[in-house]
Order: sequence, then structure tokens, then C-alpha cells
Amino acid sequence: MKNNTYYRYARKKLFKLASKHEFLKVLTSISREKYAERLSGSIIYGLLSALAINVFYEPSGVYSSGATGLAQIISTLSERFWQLNIPISLGFYAINIPLLITAWYKIGHKFTVFTFITVSFSALFIQFVPHLTLVDDPLMNAIFGAIVMGAGIGYALRNNVSSGGADIVSILVRKKTGKNVGVTSTAINIGITMMAGVLFGWEYALYSLVSVFVVGQLTDAIYIKQKRMQATIITNQPKRVIAKIHKKLHRGVTIINEAEGAYAHEKKAVLITIITRAEFNDFKYLMKKADPNAFISVAENVQIIGKFVEDD
Repeated sequence: MKNNTYYRYARKKLFKLASKHEFLKVLTSISREKYAERLSGSIIYGLLSALAINVFYEPSGVYSSGATGLAQIISTLSERFWQLNIPISLGFYAINIPLLITAWYKIGHKFTVFTFITVSFSALFIQFVPHLTLVDDPLMNAIFGAIVMGAGIGYALRNNVSSGGADIVSILVRKKTGKNVGVTSTAINIGITMMAGVLFGWEYALYSLVSVFVVGQLTDAIYIKQKRMQATIITNQPKRVIAKIHKKLHRGVTIINEAEGAYAHEKKAVLITIITRAEFNDFKYLMKKADPNAFISVAENVQIIGKFVEDD
């Protein structure tokens, strides 16, 4: 009886805490499709990051990028100098806590909730995936570990979740400056690698630098959301097209009225909007619904000066 009373009290407190901090509101606002999409990104990243660390990086003394690499440094230092065994998974969690708090306020609530889930999966897999040694060559381990890690980071970001650590910092920088996630992440990770070089030797730090470069390039290749596209739409149904873009994509539209076709001299409107590469398939579908006869041209990787709103 006493246990049941304690259980009800604890459940009530947790529910109140979740409501106060909008966790329930955030989770219930996400569609089932988005749950599946984001959870798949979280699980796949967690598994790939654990494979990169336990199969490629750790056996050869190569240090990973971001919070994972920092957690490796903390684990190595604690074991060498204080004879303490601090698991990489625990260090990874501790590093991410303040970054997750910042992301909650600066990036978005949905993003942060699923980043927390991603960090949790990653820590879990790092702790329990077996340590294996496939090859002894540290350069090969650095390259293939980076391929596995970069694929995981890019896939997670593509599904609108972050792997935590340097990725949160990189996204914050991109929102302020427009710099690519991979470029900013590479700069941060070079600093972490230099730290590893000073502490443990430059030979393996150089292998780690190779890994950092490959991770950055692969992240940029997979993470298509940061790639912006300009769509120019020539249509005689501007109201329908604008309504679709506003309602479904939540993007702004610039209207140029009184355009004229040179062949039939028919009056049309020219609409200009900016979307991300990740929104392109939805955009094509919406345009077919709004005006299948519209003429649309799309320019890829355009540079934006001014405000461009990112969703969560």
C-alpha cells in the first residue's frame, strides 16, 4: 500500500515537472511520421557512433570528433593519472548536459528532446557494443571510423536530430553566421585533436585530424537541410501557389505582378521563394497540386543575406 502511494506521488510529480517545462506539449505536437523519422535518426547514429569508437578509434588510440573525442580524452586522463575508470559513455553524457540546456532555449524544444534521445542511445551503445579490432593500422582505423561516424552524424542531422556536442555548437553558429555545419564542426574538432596531441602524442593526433576532416566532409554531403534553394515560379494561379507555400512549408514568397509571356502574351505572376534541399520533394508535390501548369526553375546552394527561418 505504501509503495502504491509513493508510486502515485512520484508519477504526479513527474507529470507536473514535464508539463511545467513543456516536454509533454512538445512530444504531443509531433506527428507519428516525425517520431519514426527522428527515432530512426537517433538509433542509427547511436549505433554507428558506437561502432566507430569501439571498433575503429579506441583499439588504435585515435580520438573521435566533438563531445565523443573529449569524453575519450577525459577517460584516458582519468585512467593514466588518477587510476579512475570513467567510461566514455558517462563523460559523453556529462559534456552534453549544458549543451542540451542551451539548445532548449536557442535552437528549439523538439530538436532538443530528440537530441537528448540521440545522446542517450549513443551512450547506451558505446557502453555495450563489444570492443573489436579489425585492423591494426591506425590510419585505416581513422579513415573508416570517420566514414562510419560522419555517416551517423549526417543521417541524424538529416532527420532533424543532432548527435549533440559540437553539432549543437555548429548549428548555433550557422543560425548566426550561415556557415556550414561541417566547416564549423571541423574547426572545433581540430581544437580537440590538438588537445589530444599535446597530452598523448602527435602521431595519433595526426591520425585523428584525418578523421576529423573526413567526418566534416561526409556530414556536409549527407546533411542536405543546410543547402538552400531559390525557386522561381511563373504561374497564373498565384493565390493557390502562395497559400500552399505559406501553409505547408511556412516559407515567405515575393510576388512580381504583371509579368507577360512572350509567346501568347498571357499575363502571369512571378513568385520567388527560398526553401531547403530537404523541403524540395514536398515543394514539388505542392506545386503539382496548386498549379500543374506552372513553370518553375530552381537554383541550388544559393547564398542568403538576411533572415531565413529554420524550423525545429
